[in-house]
Amino acid sequence: ARTPLPIKAREIFDSRGNPTVEVDLITDQHLFRAAVPSGASTGIYEALELRDGDKARLLGKGVLKAVQNVNEQIAPKLIGMDVTKQKEIDNLMVEAIDGTQNDWGWSKSSLGANAILAVSMAVCRAGAASMQMPLYEYIANIAGRPTDKYMMPVPSFNVINGGSHAGNRLACQEFMILPVGASSFKEALVMGCEVYHTLKGVIKKKYGQDACNVGDEGGFAPSVQDNNEALDVLMEALEKSGHAGKVKIGTDVAASEFYKEGKYDLDFKNPDSAPATWKTGAELMGLYKEWCSKYPMISIEDPFDQDDWSSYAQMYTEMGSSVQ
Repeated sequence: ARTPLPIKAREIFDSRGNPTVEVDLITDQHLFRAAVPSGASTGIYEALELRDGDKARLLGKGVLKAVQNVNEQIAPKLIGMDVTKQKEIDNLMVEAIDGTQNDWGWSKSSLGANAILAVSMAVCRAGAASMQMPLYEYIANIAGRPTDKYMMPVPSFNVINGGSHAGNRLACQEFMILPVGASSFKEALVMGCEVYHTLKGVIKKKYGQDACNVGDEGGFAPSVQDNNEALDVLMEALEKSGHAGKVKIGTDVAASEFYKEGKYDLDFKNPDSAPATWKTGAELMGLYKEWCSKYPMISIEDPFDQDDWSSYAQMYTEMGSSVQ
């Protein structure tokens, strides 16, 4: 299938109420649509989103420039291209049409990574349809992965929010439950929902109705004072739900958000945080070890700053066999 009609981009709003880019791509088969996600906490090495910067409109977060780049720069050059040539199309957008680079590679700062990704995702969906494949099979195929056996992933439920996702004093950005003991995705989903609603009851009883407010991604954001308190509340919910034996815990620490002067400030949302309490990488790893021994924790995402490679290496050496 080819793209005989222009690609059309527009500005839409994501789940946080922030603008993002959506693209429609029309082939002779169907209309394919893709919208770009955007995070609250971003690393310095990530591809560069293009925002309008007009403070008088949407606090500067508008994406009309990125939309214009799709409609005027990318779309005309893709007309007539075969949508199954994913790598060719991606390279054309990144290296030829955009062409910007920084110290870490192609930065996509001219067209905007949001403009390029929206088109790339729509092309991928069109390519899958033209090959009469489900999207997951098509992606495995173009990635050169085996396509004879698939396994559904274990869903991760982000049930307690902190960090830059919530207004409480919790340093870790997310605490998740992982129903690894479920026999199917459906059963895992049921477990997740039951734990979530049980957790709401636990939080309401312990902290009051106001504490049942949710953070950016739907998890609860109770006024807990530290990470251990959040984990204790979560464990109580697991026990009361009856799923404690089948559900593990994961966390996205997003430690770059509270890395200061070579140390980690677990009280970074307190303006009077005492530097004497900030932790070194080794001390923070000690805390993670405590969590893994006390709680059924099997996954720790972004435990250190994005440039703190020595701490990552040490943690992998000491904990890599039991925690991902």
